[in-house]
Amino acid sequence: MAEMALLLLMAGAFMGQAAWASDDGVQSVTEWQSPPEDILEVLHAPQLPWVWTSPTGEYLLLADPVTYPPLAELAAPMYELAGIRVNPALNTIHGSHGSTSPRLAEVEGGAISPLALPDGAEVFDVEFTADGRRFALTVSHSDHLGLWVGSVDGDLMEIEGVALNPLMGNAVSWLPDQERLLVLRIPERGPAPEPPAIPVGPKVVEGTEASARSTYEARNLLRTAYDNELFDYYFRSEPAVVGPDLGDVTVIGDDAHYCYVDFSPDGEYVLSERVVGPWSHEVAWWRFAREIEVRTADGEFVAVIASLPLADAVPVHGVPEGPRSVSWRATAPHQLFWIEALDGGDPVVEAPHRDRLMRLDEPFTGEPEEVFRAEHRIWQMSWGAEGGTLMLGEWDRMGRWEYFRLLDVDEGNASLWYDFDEDDRYGNPGDPVLRQLPDGRWVMHQNGDAVYFSGSGGTEEGDRPFLDLRDMNTGETRRLFRCDPERYEYFEAFAGDEDHFVLRSESPADVPNYYLATLGDEIEAADGEATRTLSREPITSFEDPAPQLREIENRIVHYEREDGVPLSFQLFLPPGYEEGTRLPVVIDAYPMEYSGAATAGQVTGSARRFMRMYGSSSLYFLLRGYAVLYRTSMPMIGDPETTYDTFVPQLVADAEAAVAKAVEMGVADPDRIGIIGHSHGALMVANLLAHTDLFTAGIARSGSYNKTNQPFGFQSERRSLFEARDVYIQVSPLFFADRVNEPILIIHGEDDSNPGTRTFQSEIFYEAVRSSGGTARLVLLPFEDHGYQAWESVEHVLWEQLRWFDMYVGGAGTEAPGN
Repeated sequence: MAEMALLLLMAGAFMGQAAWASDDGVQSVTEWQSPPEDILEVLHAPQLPWVWTSPTGEYLLLADPVTYPPLAELAAPMYELAGIRVNPALNTIHGSHGSTSPRLAEVEGGAISPLALPDGAEVFDVEFTADGRRFALTVSHSDHLGLWVGSVDGDLMEIEGVALNPLMGNAVSWLPDQERLLVLRIPERGPAPEPPAIPVGPKVVEGTEASARSTYEARNLLRTAYDNELFDYYFRSEPAVVGPDLGDVTVIGDDAHYCYVDFSPDGEYVLSERVVGPWSHEVAWWRFAREIEVRTADGEFVAVIASLPLADAVPVHGVPEGPRSVSWRATAPHQLFWIEALDGGDPVVEAPHRDRLMRLDEPFTGEPEEVFRAEHRIWQMSWGAEGGTLMLGEWDRMGRWEYFRLLDVDEGNASLWYDFDEDDRYGNPGDPVLRQLPDGRWVMHQNGDAVYFSGSGGTEEGDRPFLDLRDMNTGETRRLFRCDPERYEYFEAFAGDEDHFVLRSESPADVPNYYLATLGDEIEAADGEATRTLSREPITSFEDPAPQLREIENRIVHYEREDGVPLSFQLFLPPGYEEGTRLPVVIDAYPMEYSGAATAGQVTGSARRFMRMYGSSSLYFLLRGYAVLYRTSMPMIGDPETTYDTFVPQLVADAEAAVAKAVEMGVADPDRIGIIGHSHGALMVANLLAHTDLFTAGIARSGSYNKTNQPFGFQSERRSLFEARDVYIQVSPLFFADRVNEPILIIHGEDDSNPGTRTFQSEIFYEAVRSSGGTARLVLLPFEDHGYQAWESVEHVLWEQLRWFDMYVGGAGTEAPGN
């Protein structure tokens, strides 16, 4: 901690402020701080369980999530390897956690049966068999991720000798017979490579051709020869089959760097995808060269499907050339399908068709057959329950539009099923409900020639999730269920048949719980919409972990920007609020891009949700008497190619409209309004403080303040710095730091791996504001990434945020934390 404090002092991080400063005007905080006890009680209140639903909907597996690990855990050794931060102790992702105290809940009756795992063991993943009777658990041990197998009858046992390797994908799946398991396990290996006493050479990268690549792809990359050795060691795995007696483990392939291994639906063949060297220091592992192969179930080589080169020249917002998304057809014994780009993977190239769908039959050595050419980029495939039906999703990047077609891959027929504006939450039809075939393959859940769909159901009053039945011939829909307007509830999974399903239901007063819902007769709802009656029986009975939050009021507010663009925010009012009382206000927002005004102000979320607070949320200000404008609309409207040409003027107009509405409602004191944002929201905060006088202070977390450091695109901006130099400068508050004349608190993780928001962005912006005479404070959180995980960090960030706004936004009638 002393070292951290010294670094912060050297950076001029602490500005002298009243009781917060030493005699020489520089604060010397050397210990972690915590917010007041009432806020700590809410922060550390028990979390609601994670829930996995069995494929038949007859059982729920519940487990309690592990949150806020100690900082010592983040400080433990880790390696940055090809796009992933690796925890060498478990051979898994650094900082990841699972859940504890697993138990099974019967949907009918709600009986709970605990699962006897060792104390402290965490469940990372659950894989049920298709009949829902057995399950495989990925479980953390002190030195590896292990495999446990259980049944709903109460059996549970550890599979000895299996240490899973999940670094590049799913490490556990059931074979088509639903008796055996396919695992990617760590092969026998010696100790990890030792670092050289001195580097074996300099760090060298070289560009061999012009290749604009988005900086968002370049994080945690390999940098040295030693990194190459570590990647080879930690990412290597071997495919093995765990027999039905759970004691027999058979290796079915050489150890290699597998990212995908999958049995064909008939169990005769194995499709594998593995990355191959030499390892690149320019891109992450998912852009490495790779081999896609088919072997027999016993591991005998059959054919190479594709040998793909290193994808280090993928255009911004583009895709690699060659086969991608290679997979087995769900409704055939062993038939392969994949997608190939027809435009070189470049979204800017003019082309009549972007992609094509390909098919390859046994023996997998012939020429693949083209099945369909897509006008737009294919991004989704879902198989029908029988025959050759395939739903194909296409994305039109320029139009921000999505198209969904139904293909018969056997007959060669294709027709448009439905399409919609990707930004239109009110018109979004949802997604197909999937079900598992007896062999474990997932297909669309059909009722005759119709498919069940579930979605969030956006409306002007907030989200109202639904369950529909969409006809495959006409596209017409029939509504089966729509969330009660006074609650927030959604379809989870069918339970036994299509008249029964698992429902999750909550309200501002009621804890989220699960129910067995039964559909009844068709009726006309109060809003005139046809639906069906619904009865429900409770499955779970979770209790309120923070009842003090029930006094918080939440409502959705609509208003307009000066140019008529409709906007909205969720208004949260503190406990005991008296109507008409003007309060200090916190505005929390994140800028988003839209093609048109009609969708820009659509409501996101619901005011009927059960109130919880997590992490370093701005909602904690409510417990200090502030009002909070949450999910405040900050739309950037325009052509995807030029939206950021007007970023700052639109941002200012959005903020002016939000402030004006809050003041007009009698909620906001116009002289006591602060603004907070994270990541791209931090860019928003800095720009608004530089270009307006709407706010009395701001908090910017993990932000990027100089977009010229991302010369090949950011967010939806795909033009390079050299094509839009003025735009990059105008959106960068660093160039206007001398205009930031309101106090700004800048917070950043010292180990931020997001290439667009490296920690130095905050350090330089802080220096620019401070050196220009502004009031700024920089807080660097050791060992933290783009978001903040450790309990010490989260508590300290809350303390910093509350203290900053209590000093500069005008106090909330309570004592500032720490005084």
